[in-house]
Amino acid sequence: MRVSDAEREEVAEALREAVAEGRLDMEEFDERLGAALKARTRGDLATLTRDLPSVAGSAAVPARAANAWVERTGGRATSSGAFAVWGGFARRGHWTVGRTFTAFTLWGGGVIDLREAHFEGAEANIRCFALFGGMSVVVPPDLECEVKGIGILGGFGDRASGPGTPGSPRVTVTGLALFGGIGAERKERKAVKAAAKAARKSLA
Repeated sequence: MRVSDAEREEVAEALREAVAEGRLDMEEFDERLGAALKARTRGDLATLTRDLPSVAGSAAVPARAANAWVERTGGRATSSGAFAVWGGFARRGHWTVGRTFTAFTLWGGGVIDLREAHFEGAEANIRCFALFGGMSVVVPPDLECEVKGIGILGGFGDRASGPGTPGSPRVTVTGLALFGGIGAERKERKAVKAAAKAARKSLA
């Protein structure tokens, strides 16, 4: 059976958890992650997690991923907008994203980091407007995201569009960069990075 991008990401998430738990070292993780992203059949994916107890059973990864997102979806938004004029702003760490979040910079900069964020609803529309300024949107690998912004005499970079794991909120990034730049990219969560760093040290 041919696999989908979502199934590849499910296995990738299981491998990230295995690193965080110390079940895989960084060399094994890099090798298996590369194979997961290139996998074409479910048999190819199955061999990569067969020795990991946390993913025993075909439904283990989707169920765990869905439960994690349930815990992070719902509740009152702590922020629905951010503005910077001749300065900057940052939304990062544990915060709750509103269903609509509007960000504006004029001769300034801003960071919208969703890696540790919670979400008011199952969908979030992040509207970014940069005039003679810059803005960055950071998305975790397991979050569904679509970028549809426009750059006029500026740039609206998209390195974040892609599927999420089961239960993931759907984030749409829109807006306009005029004489400025807006970039959306995927980055690992700090906890995963810390685990990877610790694994590298243990191997040194």
